[in-house]
Amino acid sequence: MTLDSYHVDKELSWLSFNERVLQEAADKSVPIIERVRFLGIFSSNLDEFYQVRFADVKRRIIIDEERGVESHAKELLSKIQAKVVKLNQDFDHLYNDILLEMARRHIFLVNERQLSDHQAQWLRRYFRSNILPYITPIMLNKDVDVLSFLKDAYSYLAVQLKKEGEEPKYALIEIPTDELERFVKVPEPKGKRQRKTIILLDNIIRLCLDQIFSGFFDYDTVEAYAMKMTRDAEYDLTNEVEHSLLENMSESLDQRLTALPVRFVYQRDMPPEMVSKLIQVLKISDYDSVLPGARYHNFRDFIGFPNVGRKYLENPPLPPFESADFQLQNNAFEAVRQRDILLYYPYHTFRHMTELVRQASFDPKVRSIRINVYRVAKNSRIINSMIDAANNGKRVTVVVELQARFDEEANIEWSRVLTDAGVKVVFGTPGLKIHSKLCLISRREDGVLRDYGHIGTGNFHEKTARIYTDFALFTADQQLTSEIRKVFDFIENPYRPVKFNHLIVSPRNSRRRMYKLIEREIEHAQAKRKAGITLKVNNLVDKGLVNLLYKASNEGVKIRIIVRGMCSLVPGVKGVSQNIKAISIVDRFLEHPRVFAFENGGERDMYISSADWMTRNIDNRIEVGAPIRDPRLKDRIMAILEIQFSDRAKARVIDKAMSNAYVKRGNKKKIRSQTEIYDYLKHVERQELKNAEKLQHDTPPVKK
Repeated sequence: MTLDSYHVDKELSWLSFNERVLQEAADKSVPIIERVRFLGIFSSNLDEFYQVRFADVKRRIIIDEERGVESHAKELLSKIQAKVVKLNQDFDHLYNDILLEMARRHIFLVNERQLSDHQAQWLRRYFRSNILPYITPIMLNKDVDVLSFLKDAYSYLAVQLKKEGEEPKYALIEIPTDELERFVKVPEPKGKRQRKTIILLDNIIRLCLDQIFSGFFDYDTVEAYAMKMTRDAEYDLTNEVEHSLLENMSESLDQRLTALPVRFVYQRDMPPEMVSKLIQVLKISDYDSVLPGARYHNFRDFIGFPNVGRKYLENPPLPPFESADFQLQNNAFEAVRQRDILLYYPYHTFRHMTELVRQASFDPKVRSIRINVYRVAKNSRIINSMIDAANNGKRVTVVVELQARFDEEANIEWSRVLTDAGVKVVFGTPGLKIHSKLCLISRREDGVLRDYGHIGTGNFHEKTARIYTDFALFTADQQLTSEIRKVFDFIENPYRPVKFNHLIVSPRNSRRRMYKLIEREIEHAQAKRKAGITLKVNNLVDKGLVNLLYKASNEGVKIRIIVRGMCSLVPGVKGVSQNIKAISIVDRFLEHPRVFAFENGGERDMYISSADWMTRNIDNRIEVGAPIRDPRLKDRIMAILEIQFSDRAKARVIDKAMSNAYVKRGNKKKIRSQTEIYDYLKHVERQELKNAEKLQHDTPPVKK
């Protein structure tokens, strides 16, 4: 058999990852409100899967048909459809089970038929004053082009107005979750204060349909059914010379609104003639996914499901702590100048990063700031500090990635705000997405310029830094900062020759460097020296890298992998990957860092990176990986990885069957790695402070 036989389709592997998310919703050891939120995460993930992965498969089928070649994508599409149907069935069963468990804890998520008369009257008044102003039905008739206004992945109510002897009339009502909360707490009658009742915005609208249509249409009955459609999220930039990239991006967002659907989900008891009507107006093809579902769609809103009950119904807080390295110095620059600093979010506070750029914005010694922006928070303190720095006369350059999927609109707006403030905004090169996480601050010290750099695995985003695990390296190592400067120059001038000796930079040297590092481990194994590879990535699907790992395994290199999402590699196959073990961890925080460690004959090399092991990240994006040189920080990262490899609570085995079986505990202590890491790092920081205090106490005063 060829090695191609040992590559799992990335789309099926992605669905297997989302099944692990659903496992968290099913896990009764997870607090009930968190289980509801995992249903929301699963739904949000599935939306993105259809917008990106499914849409890509559909496109491949169409291209193969046009070329007249046999398409593997058709078979893959069938497998995807079958897997999604199974996952949706599991989802529906889980949702019903969770509703019952919430009811046992006196939390009731009700529909419009389960209200008392008092509650129904209250909601009708609430609807008229709070919701009705946001409701405008769109009537479905021959003069209306539904695809021109229907929003991608939004939830709608499809309404049927019936009068005896006449053809039914149809309308669509958008659930206005952009303007209003999806969940409304309903007042309880006296004597039932312990009970908490919540109703979805959708069901309030169902209750009050007459308030919308009465007086405008003549009908005997009015019924509403949930529906949602998902569009292809990919698009091509126009190449008109007279248009700026910013203008092109704005147009492409408009184009997305009219892109054809790839999925149509409808309430399973919707009348067949209504389903047919919607399939027709939405121009659903034979390759699109048409799925019957429950009464509610856009479960992604359930990520924000409120806890109206006791505190124990959601995860106890793990408040982020400060880094001793930063605490022990007067300002951020003094701290970074002392030695490299490594933070691990969300355990460490993101405030150290925001404080660094805040100090830089007014520090008279700072001359310039350069930073990449891929995704940022809605009210970003990072961006505000860039504006403050420009106001203070600093030279500020912000590289904005306009093609950050699903964040394009926000990034376009930030670009305009920054430009208006006098910040130099760089958009990079079309077709070469900038995914690196870099910041470079130049400061004049003792008559010379000194650079301070940041290289990270995650975005400069205050919100995600509280829920994603990510490494951030702060360094004043001039070998590294000089190459960070080269990356920024490369972004602005991508066709000029540039060489990197220390950083691993896509698309310049990543593939060559990664191949070389793996091949070096093979040479060590062949020479009976210490050889091993430890990887932590979000996705591992690049065929060249997977095949080289197979070769390393066959040469005796021990390989351990932690992969969150897609994994095309099949571990544990005799004669192919018998020396490879892989696990996946899904827990309260989203595992997001990329770490590559190579034993190198006993002199371990270690890198953190923004790049996954995907072809696009290696060859078609600007990504940056940085060596970890401080032995203290290497040991810290390895300790974190060892804790994760010892996880016996949230770790699943990656195998060919994509079974998602939990790692067996056996006689070993039950270890939940994310909480163990929190305790470990908190202890490390306390010990650092104690050591500093002891050193200060033991150091004799300087004689005058």
